[in-house]
Amino acid sequence: MSKRIFSKEEIETLLQNENVINCSERSITYSKDFKIQAIGRYHEGLPPSEIFRQAGLDVNTIGRKSPKDCLRRWLKIFREKGQTGIEADGRGQNNKGGRPRGMAGMTDKEKLKRLEAEVAYLKEENRFLARLRKKS
Repeated sequence: MSKRIFSKEEIETLLQNENVINCSERSITYSKDFKIQAIGRYHEGLPPSEIFRQAGLDVNTIGRKSPKDCLRRWLKIFREKGQTGIEADGRGQNNKGGRPRGMAGMTDKEKLKRLEAEVAYLKEENRFLARLRKKS
């Protein structure tokens, strides 16, 4: 995540751009149409910063590295999942992004099996550590 923090004025300016869906102090959410168009223009040979400038986004405001980083991420998703991957880019809620939620969504049998495996692992780890203590 960028160390850049947007001011209220910068956020208001960014939100006026049709290619920006949402903007907070630390992040910008671009429209899916813009992402797809940006990938197409990149394949035509335009550099990332020029693509963002043509879309009405100030590179000095969003950060000089941001266009390149965004396009790199979008291209990776596009290569792996195609256009449908860009439309649901895997970030945010319920898109399999972020930290796994532990055992949420597991059946009771799956939870039991996982917990039994964890207990077995911890018992073996304790035996190992006990042997280490005896040697020293």
